Amino acid sequence: MPDYIPDSDADFDSWQQNLYGYVNSHLSEIGLTAADLTPLAAAQTTWRDAFGAHVTAQSAAQGARQSKDAARADLETQTRNFVRRVQGMPSTTDEIRASMGLPVRKEKAPTPVPSTRPVASVETDHRLRHTINFIDELTPGSKGKPDGVAGCEIWMKVGEAPAGPSQVTYLGTDTRTPYLVEHDETDAGKTAYYMLRWVNAKGEQGPWSHTVSATITG
Repeated sequence: MPDYIPDSDADFDSWQQNLYGYVNSHLSEIGLTAADLTPLAAAQTTWRDAFGAHVTAQSAAQGARQSKDAARADLETQTRNFVRRVQGMPSTTDEIRASMGLPVRKEKAPTPVPSTRPVASVETDHRLRHTINFIDELTPGSKGKPDGVAGCEIWMKVGEAPAGPSQVTYLGTDTRTPYLVEHDETDAGKTAYYMLRWVNAKGEQGPWSHTVSATITG
């Protein structure tokens, strides 16, 4: 069975005033005397004073919180304006920023120029098609590219073996192995020579691979 006394302080205050007022006005009808109400009246007085002080304190706290929130908002605005000015000053170093508790941007490490070579192998399982597989010379057990490398350039010459990089033609840049080369019907039976090299996102190339070759299956 639910309790007849209200839970909230405000509802309880209204309820107890009604109870006390009614009983005090109907003592003889109920069969009570004024002395019977003495303990209740004393407790009610204590409650009234405490509840009143609580309501006053709540109002004061709400006002104080509003003042605090407004003061913080103003201080944050002034602080951001100040920090923006300081950040733009040439004399503001990262050491000064760190001491002020401001974030220090981490400088990105420069992208290295590729220093290793791809190792290529050619599959000739399909007619007029070469499948170029490539891995890095330092990690032969992995298909992953070296750190900082964006892709692998594939260059080719059909016919006689190239004397050097100046005699091969650029085919494309692949971001992952393998690379497929489709040959013309007229090149069937000829030999295709491939040279590869790593390239980073800035377009800087690494050293050339060894030349690999395969017959174009007709």
